[in-house]
Amino acid sequence: MHVRAINPNTTESMTAAIGRAARAAASAGTTVTAVGPVMGPASIESHYDEALAVPGLLTEIGRGEADGVDGYVLACFGDPGLDAARELASGPVVGIAEAAMHVATLLGRHFSIVTTLPRTIGRAEELAERYGFRTACAGIHAVDIPVLELDLPGSDARRETTAECRRALAADGSDVIVLGCAGMADFCAEVSAELGVPVIDGVAAATRLVESLVALGLSTSRRGEYAKPPVKPYAGALADFGLGTGVR
Repeated sequence: MHVRAINPNTTESMTAAIGRAARAAASAGTTVTAVGPVMGPASIESHYDEALAVPGLLTEIGRGEADGVDGYVLACFGDPGLDAARELASGPVVGIAEAAMHVATLLGRHFSIVTTLPRTIGRAEELAERYGFRTACAGIHAVDIPVLELDLPGSDARRETTAECRRALAADGSDVIVLGCAGMADFCAEVSAELGVPVIDGVAAATRLVESLVALGLSTSRRGEYAKPPVKPYAGALADFGLGTGVR
């Protein structure tokens, strides 16, 4: 089985961290490759970033199809381009926010999300509603650290994230923490050990869910919404994305 973890931003160090988290979670015998696009934002922290990350993400889906990939992890907590990726991919595509929230509900009555910047809280609220977990999600909190500062030498990101998770548990009365950024994957186990509650990294959760779907012989339904998009020409900088010519 070949699972591909796609980092929708262009920061190579984050792609490497995502790869480590996905490979650590994968079963023996599963090949995990982690890739990132050559075009798009360095990090995804706004609706603008999300919109401009999608073409690069879809390019990587197209490459994965050519490589015979069995399933995909979409490794950004905003789950950008998830619906479009499902239209293109022959195997299952699972977003890390979607996966983390599903897993959290299996481990406790309520979960809290701890993410990076306050401006991303609204998107997390939107996704909790979409995935049917608005009641289970007791609160969404931000450590106010930009994504690209999470793994800088000398960064206090781990300490500050742990402290915010502790505050979230107390404020929300929750049982489980969901980390709201793929860039937090490296310190998930440390936070869990210190707080004594399950802490969910969406990259690991999504990797296992993709593996399970592939093993069960299941993929995205092609009836209705997720059928292949109609073939039509695209113009300008997006000319190569017309499905008649293939997603580059």
